[in-house]
Amino acid sequence: MIYELRIYEAAPGRMADLNARFRDHTLRIFANHGLDVVGFWTYAHGGWSDQLVYLMKFEDMADRDRKWATFRADEEWRQVRADSERDGAIVTRIRSDILAPTDYSPLP
Repeated sequence: MIYELRIYEAAPGRMADLNARFRDHTLRIFANHGLDVVGFWTYAHGGWSDQLVYLMKFEDMADRDRKWATFRADEEWRQVRADSERDGAIVTRIRSDILAPTDYSPLP
């Protein structure tokens, strides 16, 4: 099992739009492609107020790569993204880190 930690930096004034896109569309499309989200967070203390953080889990890198490829090719996703960015990009930067659990981690 591997985990992918993703941090999205929202464009100025667009955090509500970013949250709405995930809440109203992206999570459902993720599910259609077997993308397994562990959770979403914003910073209550520390970090930046314009960042959305989420964690996903995959069997291995091949599983991750396959699922992301099918998601990115999804026509509904492409339309949702285009519609949500009609007035400009809602994300200025994305960070993706792959995490592998230690042998003593409570998560597999």
